[in-house]
This record gives sequence, structure tokens and C-alpha cells, in this order.
Amino acid sequence: MNRELEYMFLKCARVWIPDVEEVWKSAELTKDYKSGDVSLQLMLEDGKNIEHKLDPKTKNLPYLRNPDILVGENDLTALSYLHEPAVLHNLKVRFIDSKLIYTYCGIVLVAINPYETLPIYGTDIINAYSGQNMGDMDPHIFAVAEEAYKQMARDERNQSIIVSGESGAGKTVSAKYAMRYFATVSGSASEANVEEKVLASNPIMEAIGNAKTTRNDNSSRFGKYIEIGFDNRYRIIGANMRTYLLEKSRVVFQADEERNYHIFYQLCASAHLPEFKALKLSSANDFLYTRQGRSPVIDGVDDTKELCTTRNAFSLLGINESYQMGLFQVLAAILHLGNVEIKDRDADSSVIPPNNRHLMAFCELVGVTYQDMSQWLCHRKLKTATETYIKPLPRLQATNARDALSKHIYAKLFNWIVEHVNKALVTNVKQHSFIGVLDIYGFETFEINSFEQFCINYANEKLQQQFNMHVFKLEQEEYMKEQIPWTLIDFYDNQPCINLIEAKMGILDLLDEECRMPKGSDDSWAQKLYNTHLKTCSLFEKPRMSNRAFIIQHFADKVEYQCDGFLEKNKDTVNEEQINVMKASKFDLLVELFQDEEKATSPTGQVQGTGGRTRLSIKPDKSRDTSSKEHKKTVGCQFRNSLQKLMDTLNATTPHYVRCIKPNDFKLAFSFDPKRAVQQLRACGVLETIRISAAGFPSRWTYQEFFSRYRVLMKQKDVLADKKLTCKNVLEKLVQDQDKYQFGKTKIFFRAGQVAYLEKLRADKLRAACIRIQKTIRCWLARKKYLRKRSAAITIQRFTRGYQARCLAKFLRRTQAATIIQKYQRMYVERKRYKQKQAAALAMQTILRAYMARQKYQALLREHKAVIIQKHIRGWLARCWYKRCLEAIVYLQCCIRRMRAKRELKKLKIEARSVEHFKKLNKGMENKIMQLQRKIDEQSKENRLVNERLVGLESSYTVESERMRGELNRLRGVEEDAKNKANQVSSLLEELERLKKELSATQQEKKTIEDWAQSYRDEMEKMVAELKHQNGLLKKEKDDLNRLIQEQSQQMTEKMTRAIAEETQQLETDLNEERSRYQNLLSEHLRLEEKYDDLKEEMALSSNVSKPGHRRTDSTHSSNESEYTYNSEYAELEDGTRGREDVTRGIDTSLTLKLQKRVTELEQDKQLLRNELENREEQLQRASAMARGAELEYESLKRQELESENKKLKHDLEEMRKSLLGNAATGAGAPGSPAYKVLLEQLNASCEELEVRKEEVLILRSQLVSQKEAMHHKETMTEPSVYKDDVSKLKDDEVKQAYVGLKDTNRLLEHQLQTQRRTYDNEVESLRSELQNVKEENNRQQQLLAQNLQLPPEARIEASLQHEITRLTNENLDLMEQLEKQDRTIRKLKKQLKVYSKRIGEMGAGQTEGQTSPGQMVDEPIHPVNIPRREKDFQGMLEYKKEDEMKLVKNLILELKPRGVAVNLIPGLPAYILFMCLRHADYVNDDQKVRTLLTSTINSIKKILKKRGDDFETVSFWLANTCRFLHCLKQYSGDEQFMKHNTSRQNEHCLSNFDLAEYRQVISDLAIQIYQQLIKCMENILQPMIVSGMLEHETIQGVSGVKPTGLRKRTSSIADEGTYTLDSILRQLSAFHSTMCQHGTDPELIKQVVKQQFYIIGAVTLNNLLLRKDMCSWSKGMQIRYNVSQLEEWLRDKGLMTCGAKETLEPLIQAAQLLQVKKKTDEDAEAICSMCHALTTAQIVKVLNLYTPVNEFEERVSVAFIRTIQTRLRDRCESPQLLMDTKMIYPVTFPFNPSCLALETIQIPSSLNLAFLTRV
Repeated sequence: MNRELEYMFLKCARVWIPDVEEVWKSAELTKDYKSGDVSLQLMLEDGKNIEHKLDPKTKNLPYLRNPDILVGENDLTALSYLHEPAVLHNLKVRFIDSKLIYTYCGIVLVAINPYETLPIYGTDIINAYSGQNMGDMDPHIFAVAEEAYKQMARDERNQSIIVSGESGAGKTVSAKYAMRYFATVSGSASEANVEEKVLASNPIMEAIGNAKTTRNDNSSRFGKYIEIGFDNRYRIIGANMRTYLLEKSRVVFQADEERNYHIFYQLCASAHLPEFKALKLSSANDFLYTRQGRSPVIDGVDDTKELCTTRNAFSLLGINESYQMGLFQVLAAILHLGNVEIKDRDADSSVIPPNNRHLMAFCELVGVTYQDMSQWLCHRKLKTATETYIKPLPRLQATNARDALSKHIYAKLFNWIVEHVNKALVTNVKQHSFIGVLDIYGFETFEINSFEQFCINYANEKLQQQFNMHVFKLEQEEYMKEQIPWTLIDFYDNQPCINLIEAKMGILDLLDEECRMPKGSDDSWAQKLYNTHLKTCSLFEKPRMSNRAFIIQHFADKVEYQCDGFLEKNKDTVNEEQINVMKASKFDLLVELFQDEEKATSPTGQVQGTGGRTRLSIKPDKSRDTSSKEHKKTVGCQFRNSLQKLMDTLNATTPHYVRCIKPNDFKLAFSFDPKRAVQQLRACGVLETIRISAAGFPSRWTYQEFFSRYRVLMKQKDVLADKKLTCKNVLEKLVQDQDKYQFGKTKIFFRAGQVAYLEKLRADKLRAACIRIQKTIRCWLARKKYLRKRSAAITIQRFTRGYQARCLAKFLRRTQAATIIQKYQRMYVERKRYKQKQAAALAMQTILRAYMARQKYQALLREHKAVIIQKHIRGWLARCWYKRCLEAIVYLQCCIRRMRAKRELKKLKIEARSVEHFKKLNKGMENKIMQLQRKIDEQSKENRLVNERLVGLESSYTVESERMRGELNRLRGVEEDAKNKANQVSSLLEELERLKKELSATQQEKKTIEDWAQSYRDEMEKMVAELKHQNGLLKKEKDDLNRLIQEQSQQMTEKMTRAIAEETQQLETDLNEERSRYQNLLSEHLRLEEKYDDLKEEMALSSNVSKPGHRRTDSTHSSNESEYTYNSEYAELEDGTRGREDVTRGIDTSLTLKLQKRVTELEQDKQLLRNELENREEQLQRASAMARGAELEYESLKRQELESENKKLKHDLEEMRKSLLGNAATGAGAPGSPAYKVLLEQLNASCEELEVRKEEVLILRSQLVSQKEAMHHKETMTEPSVYKDDVSKLKDDEVKQAYVGLKDTNRLLEHQLQTQRRTYDNEVESLRSELQNVKEENNRQQQLLAQNLQLPPEARIEASLQHEITRLTNENLDLMEQLEKQDRTIRKLKKQLKVYSKRIGEMGAGQTEGQTSPGQMVDEPIHPVNIPRREKDFQGMLEYKKEDEMKLVKNLILELKPRGVAVNLIPGLPAYILFMCLRHADYVNDDQKVRTLLTSTINSIKKILKKRGDDFETVSFWLANTCRFLHCLKQYSGDEQFMKHNTSRQNEHCLSNFDLAEYRQVISDLAIQIYQQLIKCMENILQPMIVSGMLEHETIQGVSGVKPTGLRKRTSSIADEGTYTLDSILRQLSAFHSTMCQHGTDPELIKQVVKQQFYIIGAVTLNNLLLRKDMCSWSKGMQIRYNVSQLEEWLRDKGLMTCGAKETLEPLIQAAQLLQVKKKTDEDAEAICSMCHALTTAQIVKVLNLYTPVNEFEERVSVAFIRTIQTRLRDRCESPQLLMDTKMIYPVTFPFNPSCLALETIQIPSSLNLAFLTRV
């Protein structure tokens, strides 16, 4: 043991340590634990290191954490370590991370309230759980309900579902869903919709028994036990409800943030309605009893709508409107009574002010007198032995008495409603068994606990004892079953606590004794408790600081109860005089409430004091003695008795437990408070279950599962043929302590923690194996990489060296070549350089010489120019000097003048100052003077500047004059030298001038050419650039245009393609939807036919007692009915309904309700149809009148033809007579003689002619029938004379006889027509009588209609829909019948017109050849004509007699064995035979025979399908034959669209007289019904195989190891005998396929069947995957993909890949891929969103939430990743439905498939016993 502990407590091991906030906190060991250590070194999840001290006394180590693969298990008992932190953590992970609210804990279902509406309670979920084992699906309330239902049917034992928990934990909702499951799955035994009534009781009980508390908006303030009754076929027949502990005190008092019962607020919210005006109600804030909690409104709840729901529920349960208003009247009276104000008169008395409006309203509503009520509200009556006293009450006591009366009235009303609800739920059918649903309060403890909490906890003690005993019993049974040595498991027995409460001298007994004492009080009762139990019972304690309280140690916790109010609440008394006033009421309902009222005073005769917060009420026991108030039972006594009855009921049933947990106190969605959760887990017994399991052997494995899981721990030599012995040997080696496990008969039992130990061993072994595999693989990869690198290096070296050698050779060759090139190049360069230097020297000499000459010339020219400049400069200087002198003189003059002006100005200023007025007159002059002054200043400045400039110029002129004088002297010397050389220079100058001119001309020309060339080059370059730019732009534009055109073309193509595809897809979708709706109606019609037949059988067998058996009703059973049926069957249904009116009223009441609205419209509809029929008849008469002329002409031509034929026959007869007379002597008349041969030939020809005449007579007969009305008058008036004239015209006797015979035939046909008319009149009369009967039935059903109007909106809508469907269907039937008759008549007339026109054409052609009179024809010589006999071929028809029709149907349909026909005969032989018989009936133009044959065939096929509808071979056989018969009707119909592939012989066999298009539709509908029956039959066969073969069975062995499972074990994935595998599915599919092929089923129809098969497989597999957490793993995804690949391979082998079956598996394939792909990063999320397009968002999120690692190497999906997926898929427009619809059937089509088989070649085998058929 120590070695094992040390092995488990190694470094990195994870443990649980206690925590104040989180209860338990996870930590990891940072150091190995060794025996003797006093502490553990731990690291918390936040990285903090701590030291955990061990208890020095116990040395107990902390709890170990379970492996990650076990976290999140469906069953808590599957955990290896069973302790509180493991349970709490597992629930938290499932609730927070996976959003799973249900978890198993052994036999208990733990349900955590999510405070959010979840989509897991729909009909599809119910269908998924229906019929499943409890361990095969994820935990759910439906699984518990299904288990209870199944055990009830299997074990013939009643069941109970016990739902418990705190207020707000979801008890009521869980119970409601359980009842909904029973109502949906089982259906009801009649059409009275009992299951709807059972569910309708919920809103009523919630309205009157639920209220808002601080913990729950819809808290049940009473306990209830509902027994749902079932008959011997396990269909709901009724229910019964028992209630416990109604919280009456809530009627008069509510704490803060709480409300009174819902019904009060519903009434106040609806006070504005007209029917509630008399109640005198107003807002809830106006009444004391509804405003104390200061929270009159619940968020999201509309009290007005809730009242409508409550009223509809009342109506559905049969409580009519008057009773409802009476109930509301009593409730309103209670509200008014609470507002009655009682005031003090003095210290000992009180009074109600006169004319108190609320008391007046109360008295008016309940029908009592104001005086009596006001009297006894403030007084009480005291009785002694001799006298009676009336004593006034103080105000406080009077107020308490008023509240007591209110509570008492409400309790009475509550019990009355419960009683009437039970009456409505009771039926006359005998109850065979029941399932009880107990919705009761859980263990409660508050700061102040009183009598209510005491009773509640007492009830929970009893329930916990029953629970413990049941768990203990199951454990014992399991051990005994497996033959494990049974050792007594210690479990908590709370019998001592129960004895403390209910035993003799117990708490309740002492309480009742104290209540009987005259002066009993709470204090004296507390002292009795202390004296009796304080020293004798360890479970009873006394608080240290109180003498008015006591403590009880309950199974969940210690609870301290306050004694105050115990006695008063236990007495529960009401003033007797107030009760008497109520009994004297004029209000019948109130009198009914109090008719069994007892004297409600206390046993001591004292009046109650002030009451506490709450008072309890139980349903009164009517058997008790009501005559003596001394024997009145206290509340505690009544509760104990009712609780004992409940326990007796539960003990007599098989219990199922649902424990509801409240995750937090703030009603936050998916928020988990560990403290609150662990309190409830301790209180509800979940941890006790865990403790009991952990005390024994909680982990249990089958030998095969253990071997499969831990095969890796075994060596090859350990594996033996006997798996059991192998497991024993291995366990003995792995686990040394043999007490840790036990070997059972079929399982291995392990102690707690051993599975985790084995898992660790397995994980270590796998980890070591992985390391070894990684080492080997990495070595192999490294060596492969090294060899690749070495080979690459050698290759690179080889190529590099070769390259270098080639480069060297190339370098040498280039070096030699470069030397030679350099030699010649240097020579060329030197030579060129020399020539350049020579040319440059010559050029330099030329230029230098020219330069020197130019310099000399320029010097001479400068001297000449200088002289000219000097001349001008000197003249300029002289002029400048003159100007300066002149300016100086002028300046001097100006200065003098200015001086004089200033003096003058001074004088003027002096004068101006003296004369002021002068200033005023000459203001402008001052400005002008100032301006002039400014100008003078400027001019003076300019003069100064000019003087300075003149001085500068004079100095520069002096310097320049000196320099010029020196230069002049030098130039004079040069001039002399120049004169000497002038003569030499002149010639040179001339030459130079000429050269200059030439040079300038050349330069000018060169410059001109260069400028032109440059400009031309620039222009060209510019032009080229522009052209290139334009070209580029054009190319770009062209490319853009081309690309744009292509894009537009592509877009248009794509757009058109997409639009066409969308339109096509939409049309296909609409067509498929229409087909689906139509086929669903046919399916509904078939179901109604079967139901009608069942009802007839039940009526026929009503006197017999049916045998008990378990029959499950389809959970998709709907009350919607289609009335689409055939005329004969509809008439039969009506006749049956009228003939058995009384029986049907009891059995099929809903059907009568559905037809009642239609009856009022029936007469109008018939009148409209008759008018339409008359219009059609008038049109037909007009058409007949137009054809009469041609008909009469045809008759005359026919007579002429008959005359000529008779003459021909006469001539033949004469020839025969002559031949016989001439050879009479020689015996020529003997057989074989020529005369005999001539006679025989004539006879044969006459026979053939007779056959032709028969056909013509048939045509004439039909013609005469249509002519009857037109010719009747004329024939009756002129028949004798015409007859005589016609006869007199005929000369030949035989012709006369023929004509007379024709007339007789005409009269016979007229007689038949008259007979038919009389028959028609009789039918019309019968219809009128039937209409009268329907009217009478309508009057009878009007009363039922009134009841229908009181149904709730859902039921009313359903009824209206059913009525509308019925009405429209019947209208269609009537119209179809009338149209069929009219169309048949029109077709006959058209065919007759065609025949007449053809005959007229032939007669006209015969007459144009030669028209002779009869006399001429007789005189002409007629030669004998020899007519050869034509051999008659078989025409592909079969003839039978009318009386043989039933024999034909019996031998060919009813008694035919499909197996023999399919193997030995051609496919579709029955269809061919039936069609050949139909052809003959058409050939002889017998419409009655055609109709009866088709009707008999259809009805017989339906009958055989009803009888053997579960046999796939039979259904497939008749589907193939029905389709072949339908194809034959099309192929030989004569329609061109169906004759394209016919041979000429087949075209001759087409129907000639009847158009059977309507019957083709009927047969097509029949084929649809057979197809749906085939799919259902096939689904029933495949359904048990799919989950086992596709999910549970390991096709690839060893890929997915079996995980540890809990108490509810699932089916093993290892294939045992009797389990289905994938091969089983494939074999079954092959059997289906081969059977259909043998029967000759159309290939297209086979494809549709296979597609439907694969859809069922995919849908069922995916639905189970979405509801099974253990199947969502990586390895299971691989298994599924492999299984799907095998199915695809089967499709390839059968050539069915194009049938669309593979596409139906796409959701399953994507789900499998989702299990295998990475699920970490955003890229993974994007890949998943793009990959899983066939899955809905709900399905993707569900799979991710359910994903569970099977091995430690896998990782869970993080919550953040799932939220990322949800965010990315938010914009998807899709259905929120989670599961696929497994009941969906694709609409079927029957493509035309003509047969190449010739009808005349078909042989009828003798084995069919059809010898009475004659080939024609």
C-alpha cells in the first residue's frame, strides 16, 4: 500500500486541498512524497508555491485528482477517485465548459439549473431518446423518463420519479419535462387527448401554487405527487394528483422581493377586461396581500397572457366558464378581505368602520351579509357548559383572525381545484399501471428555521432513508449477481433521526400533547424536549444561548429550530362563527367549498394568537371523524400520515431519482458557485451515493473491456485464449494487494483509485513506448537526412570540380587569345596615336599663326578705336563741366531766392498769427505750403547729390585725362610703326578677310545643318516617344478592354449559370417540397385508413378483453388527419359512422369534432357542384346536337351497307344451293367434297363478318345511348309509320329481318337507358336522404362545437386545421368524381365522332366507285367469291368471367408467395397479367369491369400490405409490380409521349376505349404509399444495427481503447455474439438490393431507396454522436470515416455512386473530420468553418463541447476556441435544430420505364392457379 501511495504521490502528481472560497483547490506536487513526510510541497494553478501540512494524527494525504481523460464523465461513478472534490470538479467542467446540465451519479440524475432556455427538449430529442437504453445516451431527464416507462412495460411494476432540490433548482421544470415525455411517447388510449389534459394541469397548479421568491421567480410552494395512469397497452389514460404542505401564510404575508401566488397578480393585471369588472379589482399595489413584497412584476412575464393560459387550461380540463368566474370571484374576495381595516375601539376591543367599501365588496362577492361579517371579524364566541358568551377581540387578534380566514378560504379553494383537476384527469378505462412524478422541496436551512422547515426536513429525512435503502439494495443485487463475496457496507442510516421526530414521545408527539394542554405554550414544549431528549439522544442538542430553540443533527447538516409559533402553526385554527357565516352564503361555489367544513377551533377552545410567518396546510382526510373537535388532527399529525402514505406508495414502486442543483443565488446563466453547489450535493444525497459506491468496488469492467483497454500492459506470453484467465494473471502481477479487486462472474470489480492507478501504469507504458518509437523514428529520420546530405555533398563536389576544370581550360584559352589581341591592339593604338599627334601639331601651328595675325590686327584696330573714344570722351567731359557750372549757378540763385522766401514767409506767418479769421479761411493753404516745403526739401537733397556726383566726375576726369595723354603718346609711336608695315599687312588683311568670310559662311552652314539635324532628331525622338506612349496606352487600353470584356463575359456567364442553377434548384426544391407535402398527405391518408380499420375491429371486438402487451406509439404521432380517400372507402366510412353512432361517439369523439364545421357548408357545396354538373350536361347536349346530323347520315349509310351485304349473302346462298343441287346424286355434300369446302369457306367468312358486326353493334349501342334523349320523342311519335315505310322499301325478307332486329336492339338499348336513369334518380334520392341525415348530425354536433371553442389556442388551431383539411379533401373528392364522369362522357363522344367520321369516309369512297340501285345489283351477274380464313394471333389479352374476379385477385395478389414468383418467373408477372385482363375489359368496352378490376386490385394490394407490411420482401415485391402496372398503363395508353419506345406491335395493343389517366394517378399514389411503407420497414430493420455498427463497434481493432464507465454501462464496442457490426449493415443493404433487383424494381427507384437508406444511416449515426459524449473522440472519428469509406465502396460495387446517397452522408463525414482536425488556433477555426458547411452551428458547437480525449496525449477543446467558432458562424442563416430529422423521407418519383416484353409472348404458369383465364 505504501509503495503504491509513493508511486501515486510523485512529482507533478495533482491533488485537491481545502479552500475557503472555492471549497477545493487544485495543486501539483513539486517534490516526491516519501513515507514519513509531515508536509507536501505544492504549487497552485496560479504558480504560487505552498507547503501543505499533514494532520499529525491521521497522516491523511490530500485527495488525488482524476486523470484528465476521466474529467467530464457522464457518470460520476466512472471516476476512479470518488470523493467530494472530484464530484464537484466534474460537475463544474460539464456545466461551465461543455454546457451540459445533466450528469449521472449512479442511479441519480443530477440536474443543474442553467437559468437559460436550452434547445434540448424538442420533439427530435424525445424521438432520439425513445427506445434507447439509459446508458447508451448522454444524461438527460428524457433518459430517466424512458427508463421508467420501459421498466413499467417490461417488469409490470409501477414506477416513480422523485424530483427534489432547493427552491429555484428547477424541480418543477424537470417534472414538467418528464410528463411531456410520457405524453409524447406513449400517446393516449382514446381521442380525448388525455396527455394534453395532463400537461394542462401544470399552468393551473403553477398559477395557484407557485410564487416568486428571492431564490426563484416560479417557486412551487407546495409538494405534489402526480400519478400518470396507463392502460394494458401502456398508453396514457389519466392522472391523479396529491399535494403536500401548501404554504398558506404566503396569502397574507410576503417578504421583501417576493410575491403572493401568481393567480392574484394575473387577476389584477386583467382587471380591465369586461368580464372582470364585477370583481372590482385594480392594480396589485392597491391590495395589502399583493404589495407587501414590493415586487409585483416579474421580468419577462406577462400576467395577462398567463391568465389566458390558465383559463384555457381550465377549459381543457372541463371547468366551464361559470365555475372559472366563481373561482376568480373567491380570489378577488380574498384580496378585498385583506384590505378591510380594523381599528381599535378601546384596549380590549376593535371595530370596523361602517360602510367599509372593501368589506362590502367582499360580502357582495361571497354572498354574505355585511352585518354578520363585520360582527364576527371583531368578536368571538366562548362556550361554557351552561352559557355562551360573545367577547370582543383586540385589534391585533381581530387582524390575525381576518388573515386566518383568508388563508383558510384559499386552502379550501386550492383543494377544490386539485379535486376537480383530478376528476378531469380520471377516465373510465381501467388503469393497468402508473408512473408517479414527485415534485417536492429539498432540505432547507435558514438563519431562522420554524415549523415549516421542520416538516420539510422531516420529509427529506424519510426520502433520504428510502433512497439509501434503495441504493444499498442495488449494490447488494449487483454483488450477488456477480457472485462477489458480500461484506456489509457501512452507510448512513438516519432511522435514529426519524425516530427522534416521529416515534412515541418524539418531537411531533410532544408537540401534539402540548397542543392539547389548556395552557400549553412554546416555552413549556421546549422544556419538555430538553427533559426528554437532551441526555438520551445524541442527535438532539440545546443551543448555549437560548432556551426557546433546539438543534437536530439531520443527514445533511445541523439545523437550529426556533420554538416560537410551533404550537399555533400546528393547531391551524379558524374562528368557528366566521365559518358558519361562510356556510350561510348565497354563493353556491363558496357553500360547496365549506360543505365538509369541520369546527376549526383549537382543541382547548382558545383563540389563536399572533401567527408566524408561514402556515402549512395539507389535504384533509375525509375519513376522519368530523363530529368532535377534540379529535381534530393537528397539522403535524396530518403531515406525518400523508407522508407515510407517500412512502408506502414509493416503496411499492421502482424509484428513479432526479436531484436538482441551484448553481448560484443570483440566477446567472451558467455561473457556478462551488459553495452553494457542495451544500446541495451534501443535502440531496449525491455524496452519500458516492460514499456508498466508494466503500465497495465502484469501478467495474467486463473482462473483454479490461483486456481491450489494458492489453498494452500485457506481454505476448501472458495473452491466453481465455480472456478471463488472462485478466486474472495480469492483475495479480500489476496489483499486489488482492483486496483492491474482485473477480465477478462477468466483471472485474475495483476499489476506488485502482482504475487511476492502472491508467497511470498504462499511460507510463504508452509514454515509454512513444519515447522508444520517437527515438527510433528520430534516428531513422536523422540517418535518412544524413545520407541525403552526404549524397548531395558528393554530387555537389563532383559537379563543382568539373566546373572548375572547365573554367581553367577556358581561362587558358582566353589568356592566349588575349595576348594576340593585345599585340595587334597595341600596334593599332600606337599608330593611331602617332597620326593623331601629327595632325594635332599641324593644326596647332596653323592655329597659332592665325592667332598671332589676329592679335596684331586687333591691336591696330584697338588703337584706331581708342582715338575715336578719346575724341568723344573729351567732348563729353567738356559738356559735363559746362552743365555742372550751369547747375551751380542755378543752385546759387535758388539758395538766394530761398533765403529771401523764408524771410518773406516769416513775415507772412507773423501776420497770419495775428489774424485768426484768416486761418479759418485759408486752412487748405497750410497743407499746400507744407507740401511745397516738402518738395523744396527734396529738391535740395537732390542738388546735394548732384554736386557730389559732379565732384567725383571731375576727379575721375582728371585721372582719365592723364592716362589718355600717356596712351596717346604711345599710340603715336605705334602709328608710325604701323605706317611702315601697312603695305605688308594690307595684302594679308585682304586674304584674311576672304578666309574669314569663307569660314563664317562654312560655320554658318554647319551651324544651320547641325541645328536642323538637332531639331529633326528632337522632333523624331519626341514623335517616337509620343508614338510609343500612345502605343503603350493603346495596348494598355486594349488589354483593359479585353480583360473587361472577358470579365464581363465571364461574369455574365457565371451570373446566367448561377441564375439558371438557382432557378433550377429553386424549382427542384419547390417540386420536391410539393411532392413531399403530397406524399405526406398520402401517408397520413394511409394512417387514417389503418386507424379506421382498427376502429372497426375494436368495435367488432368490443366485447372481448384484449390481452396485455407492450405497444409503443410512434413519438411522431400527430393529431392532424387527412381525409383524402377514395369514393367507395369514404362512403364506407360515412356509413360506418352513421351505423355505429353511439359507439363512435365514445371512441372517436375528436373525429366528430373535426367534421362539425364542414357539415354547415356541405349543402352549399353540393348545390354548387350540381349547378356545375348541369352546366356541363348542357354543354354535352349542345355537342351531341352538333353531332346528330352526322349520326343520322351514318345510320342511313349503315342501312345501305347492310342491304348490300345481305344481297351478297343472298348471292352466296344461291351459289351454294346450285352447287348442292347439281351434285346431289354424286354425294358432293359429303365432308371433303368441293361443295362442302365452299360451304365451310362461306361459313368461316360469315363468322368473321359476324365478329366485325359485333364490334359495330357495340359502337351503335354506345351511340344510341347518347342519342336517346334527342331521338326519343321522334321515335315514339313516328315509329309505326316510319317502321312501315322502311319495311315496305325493303324487298328482301332477310334484309327486313335484319332491320327489324336492329330496331329491336335500339328499343332494348332505350330500355337499358331508362333503367339507368331510374337508377340515377334513386341515387339522387339517396343522396338527398343522406344530406338530411347530415343536417341532423350537424344539429347534434353543435353542442360539441361549443366545447371545442373552449379549448386552448393550440388545440383550437389544431382542430381548425384538421377541419380545413377535411373540408378541402372532401370537396376535392366530390369534384374529382363529377369531373371524372363528365370527362369520361366527353371522351366517349369524341371517340364516337372519330369512328363516325372514319365510317362516313369509307362509305363515301365506296359510293363514288359505283352507285347502283338495289334492282340493278340483283340483275347483274355475280360470280362466287372465295374468302380465305385468316389465322388469328394472340392479341396479348386475358379474358375472365365476372364471377372469377375475386378468384383472380385472391390467387394473384392475396395468396401469392413473392419468393417463388421472384425466383422462378419473369419480374413483374402479376402486373402484366392484371394489365392483360384490363386490356380485354377495355377491348369489350366494359367500363364496369374495368372499374371493378382496378378497385379490387388496389384494395387487395392495400390489404396484403396491411397484413404483411413488416415483411420487406412482400412490400418490395408489390412496389415493383405496382410500378410495372403503372408503366404498362402509361406505355399502352395511346399518348405519344409514352409511345416513343414502343414497337409497332406494342402500339397495336394500346387501350382503345378508356382513358385511365385518373387511375394512373390513383395507382401512382398507391405506389407512393408502398414506397413509404418500404422505407419504414427498411428503417425498422436497420435501426437496431446503425448505432452498434457505425459507432460502437470497433471496425479497426485497438484504435480506440474503452474508457472507464460508471454504473450505467453502455454497449461494449467489442463485437460479441448478437451485436451488430458494419458487416451486418453491409450484408443487410446487399440483401435489400438483391431482393429489389430480383423483383424487377426500376433502377431509378432502387437509387432512391438506397439514397433514403444512406440518409437514415447518416442521420441516426450523427444524432447519436451528438447525444453521446463518449463517442466524440479522435479515434472514433477515424472509425467513422473508415465505416463511411466502406459504405462508399459498397456503392461503387453496386454502381450506385451517382444516386446521391454519398451526399446524404456528408454531415456525418464532416462531423468525423471535425473530431480529427486541429482545434487550437484561429486558422484552425477558419478551416473548420469552411469545412463543415453541411453541419449547423449548433451541431458544430455541440461536437466541440462533447469532444473527449480517450488518452492523455489528446487535448480538450478550449472554451475560447468554441466561442471563436460561434463568432465566425454567427452570420449563418440556418435552422437552430440540433438533430437531423430521421423521419424525413425524400419525395419519390417514378420515371417512366417502358417494357420491351411483348404481351402476346407472356405465358401464365400453372402454379399461379389461373386456369380460368382465357387467352384472346
